[in-house]
Formats: sequence, structure tokens, C-alpha cells
Amino acid sequence: MTIELRPLNPIIGAEIWGADLVNLSDEQFSEIHQATVDHGVIFFRDQPQLSPEQQIAFAGRFGPVHVHPASRGVAAEYPGLMKIRTTRETDVAAGNRWHSDVSCDDAPPSITTLQLHEIPPSGGDTLFSSMYAAYDALSERMKTLLDGLTARHSGEDAYRRLFRFDNPAEASWPEADHPLVREHPDSHRPALYVNREFTERINDLPRMEAGALFGFLLDHAEQVAFQCRFVWSENAIAAWDNRCVQHHAIWDYWPHERRGHRVTAQGETPIPWSGDPGAERSENLRLSA
Repeated sequence: MTIELRPLNPIIGAEIWGADLVNLSDEQFSEIHQATVDHGVIFFRDQPQLSPEQQIAFAGRFGPVHVHPASRGVAAEYPGLMKIRTTRETDVAAGNRWHSDVSCDDAPPSITTLQLHEIPPSGGDTLFSSMYAAYDALSERMKTLLDGLTARHSGEDAYRRLFRFDNPAEASWPEADHPLVREHPDSHRPALYVNREFTERINDLPRMEAGALFGFLLDHAEQVAFQCRFVWSENAIAAWDNRCVQHHAIWDYWPHERRGHRVTAQGETPIPWSGDPGAERSENLRLSA
């Protein structure tokens, strides 16, 4: 079976047609994996509803299945599979803030797969933003400033708000320090690694300087120039690379429901960009000063 790839724009995102995700050959999976490296996020519309076993198997092609911190230590029929559901009773919708999945882990997820089985009649799109493009668009002086800096990522605020649970006294919330600019292990490109949901602060500067820089980077990463927008259809599947992409699931469809399954692949501990801070720049970006 021939796989057809249709880019959404020159910066980020592509739809893939003609792939049977349940019966992928090694060659077809290699093409799909390369598409995530090249485009950051890929989408499949011509799919049946996958069983939990089938979606876990597909995500597992990208690496061992990652278990979400909110699920660790909890007995589950399908460890690593998260049920995503937003209803008219929901008061805080998961994903309704820009983020990279579970960046508070020491080794955050690499690829996330999400299939939506039920979608609202309108609304409920997901935005994706390229952190390659966000880094490329920075000035050379800013790139030099960011070189070697780290930030603290914490799950406490997000998990208290979204999952409504408190840790026992002897436990700790997931948190980790990661480089502000990380190197992607496959593309070896630099990607900005800071997000509004999990990043708490920049570690290596005086408080006021760190705060000003932090606010700038959050706003910069969310620019429309770096984005694509996916309009869901029933049983569509998205697969995105958290190492170079942020996303925002827009909650604009109340009182309608949105339901599906999410499975992520385990990633590696982020390493800082090791190249020339000014060496990478996208020719597709034309941002005004």
C-alpha cells in the first residue's frame, strides 16, 4: 500500500493517507516515523476506531509506552492508555493550555498518539506549534543568551488542577530541570523547550531577569507563524513529537462532548543543543523585528 503525505504548511504538520495503522510494514512505519521528524505532527483521517491493544501497539512502534504520572501505581487494564473525555459537567478541560506532554518528567514522552472517537459538532480543534521554528526565529543574540540555560518543569499545579488529587506526604510531585534549548535525537536540530503548563521558572538568572525572559519565551513560542490547526473528524488520529512541538486543545464546544484515547511513547532525558547557537534558521520564516 502506498502512503501519501500532504503537508499542511511549510512549517509544521502533514496528513498521511493510505496507511493501515493496524498492519503497518516496517517500511511504512519508517516513512511515518520520518514524517514525524520532518513535520513535527502528522494526522490520519482514514482509520477505523482502534482497540486499546491496537493503539498501544502503534504507539509502541515509536518506543516503550510511557505511563502518565497521574496513573503510576494505579492498577489499570491498559497501562499507558489514557481515556480523554470532556463533558458538559467538566469544569477544567485537559490540554486547554499550551504544553508539551509531561515535560515535568526526567525523561518526558517522545511521540503522543491521540484518537478521538467522539467529537463535538463544531469547535474542539487542536493547535500545534513548532519549537524548531520558534528557536529559528530568535535573534542571534537571544540564541546566545539561551545557550546553557535550564528551566524547572513541575507537575504540581497542573495535576492539582486537572486531576484533583493530592500526593501523600511522603511522595513528591514530578519535577525536573531541562535545557531551554534541547537537541532532537533524530533530526539533531535545536528546539525551544519551555511551555505554559509545566515550566515553572528559568533557573540560571536573577529572579527579575529570569521572569522577563520566561514571559517573552512563552509568548514567542505561541505565535501563529509557527502553528498549524487540526480540525478533527471522527476516529482521526494525531501523532506529535513532544520534543519539538507544543499543542493546545481548544475548549470551545461546551456543552458538547469530546472523547478518545491517548497513548504516548517514552522519550529520553533532554540534552542541551550542542551546535552553534546561530547555525540553524528556517528559510520559511519571515517575522518582522
